[in-house]
Amino acid sequence: MERQNWTMVTEVILTGIPTTRALGGLLFSVFLAAYLVTVLGNALIIVLILTDGRLQSPMYFFLSNLSFSEMVTTTCAAPTLLGGFLRGRSRVSLGGCSAQSYFYFLSGCTEFVLFAVMSYDRYVAICSPLQYPAIMTGSLCVRLVVLSWAGGFLLILPSTVLKAGLPYCGPNVIDHFFCDSGPLLHLACADVRAIALLDFLSSLVLLLSSLSLTVVSYVYIVSTILKITSRQVQGRVRAFSTCASHLTMVTLYYGAGLIRYMQPKSLYSAEGDKLMALFYAVLIPVLGPFIHSLRNKEVKGAV
Repeated sequence: MERQNWTMVTEVILTGIPTTRALGGLLFSVFLAAYLVTVLGNALIIVLILTDGRLQSPMYFFLSNLSFSEMVTTTCAAPTLLGGFLRGRSRVSLGGCSAQSYFYFLSGCTEFVLFAVMSYDRYVAICSPLQYPAIMTGSLCVRLVVLSWAGGFLLILPSTVLKAGLPYCGPNVIDHFFCDSGPLLHLACADVRAIALLDFLSSLVLLLSSLSLTVVSYVYIVSTILKITSRQVQGRVRAFSTCASHLTMVTLYYGAGLIRYMQPKSLYSAEGDKLMALFYAVLIPVLGPFIHSLRNKEVKGAV
């Protein structure tokens, strides 16, 4: 294609999830409620952790950051999803589309690093309880959170810089409900195979490394819990309960992440990808506040 024949893209059209007008109104109400529950529920958890003295511990400090990242993730995707239900299609400027994609993956990468950090925190608390205060100091917790956000930033920085230098031409239609990385690359008038491979490798490194650290931590945690004598049943129950909400969220996020980003190309479909993105970006985050509060006596007590 000759450069002078390109129609440079300044606006992106998101097709959203095709539906009828009546069903679109119903889905708008349902997903608006889910979005509000996600944002308000996680905001409540953050406020409680900041203001309630019973929740001033490393575990809840990490949880507040996880809640914030969940708010960012769902806020990146939900507004254009809701707009699509009302208007059929959503229009986003190319710059806004790139920013939406960047912050979505930044918060998503940070979540997976935070899961590994939180599993390490539980490992120290259960396997070395006497040394826990000396190890998990306030300064270490802050450094781990900064490392989580910096790790997400650095992981997606190379592909972000490369995408920013690409020329984008028509058609300017993305078959998705938000500006996901893959569909956005399809608008580029250039060979993007290297960038797509870089995205895949970044996702692979992030998922497998953070999952490995989480699994190793829980292997030691379960081994320690099983060594507790049968006469100390309450000790076992208490140890398991401190990990229950975290383990539930880990299972949901890693399950969705591995299915979505690690599936073979032969199994890929646009509709299946949108469904998994909907599950990951909207449905799992709405469960977060309930899992963190209903499975945690201290949070329920603070509420």
